[in-house]
Amino acid sequence: MRKIISILYVLFCLIPFTMAQELNCTVTVNSEQIHGTNKSMFDALEKAITEFMNERQFTEYRYEQKEKIECSIYLIINNYSNNNFTTEIQVQANRPVFGSNYKSPIFSYSDKTFNFTYAEGDQMSFDLTSFGNNLTEVLAFYAYIIIGTDCDSFSKFGGDYAFRMAEQIVNQAQSSNESGWKAFEDNHNRYALINNILDDATKPYREYFYTYHRLGLDQMHKMADNSRATIVEGMPVLKSCYKARPLMIIVSEFAETKSQEIVDIMSRGSSDERKQVYEIMSYIAPTSSKILDKLK
Repeated sequence: MRKIISILYVLFCLIPFTMAQELNCTVTVNSEQIHGTNKSMFDALEKAITEFMNERQFTEYRYEQKEKIECSIYLIINNYSNNNFTTEIQVQANRPVFGSNYKSPIFSYSDKTFNFTYAEGDQMSFDLTSFGNNLTEVLAFYAYIIIGTDCDSFSKFGGDYAFRMAEQIVNQAQSSNESGWKAFEDNHNRYALINNILDDATKPYREYFYTYHRLGLDQMHKMADNSRATIVEGMPVLKSCYKARPLMIIVSEFAETKSQEIVDIMSRGSSDERKQVYEIMSYIAPTSSKILDKLK
């Protein structure tokens, strides 16, 4: 039965179906830095973002309630004046691992240049064919990134459709005056993120992303040693991709997001496996050194 469910989920990422929302998104708006302002504005913003992410249909894929992608948005308001917001947004997403109750982190990203205008009661409209309010454009962009990443973990290059939608938003944003969208503006902005994902140089990484989740984690409950070996054998791809593009966001983000998970997986690995994984991961994710030291 579990095998049938697994196959059906993969098909959802490959074939368009009738309507059903894709996301189960938890939204938190942190306004601790703002004083002397009616907090009802921030409560209204939190509710509006929650409804936008969870009640909108972003693709033609069909998701049952239990199949919706678990994700979260944490919005930090740094400045607010006359309905103008200067914020940072942190986006995370998980996916279930078959045969377990474990949820594996598949996306974790911090965007420090998210500015927008919002007044309580504003309609949260979004049109994929034209660039509108920066608030909904950024939210839709990350919705497509989350959906694409989730689909990539279930089928090889299964996220292409959603990623192309995110790319379309970026292309339309080039004519706007909003920050975070432009080429060469920053090597860690939205343009750089989707450009990395769709770059031909990252295809080996995306293949490994699928292998790691479908042939590694999802098989761990019945073939732990073989699944761990599959994860280790494919890992040199991460280092080669990182060497080819040292500023490649998605490889370093993968390594940092997965560090604790990989350490846990390798707890039962051989000394040779742990040594190989430590060498690759510490090269790609030096900021995770304290976590990775457990592999020594």
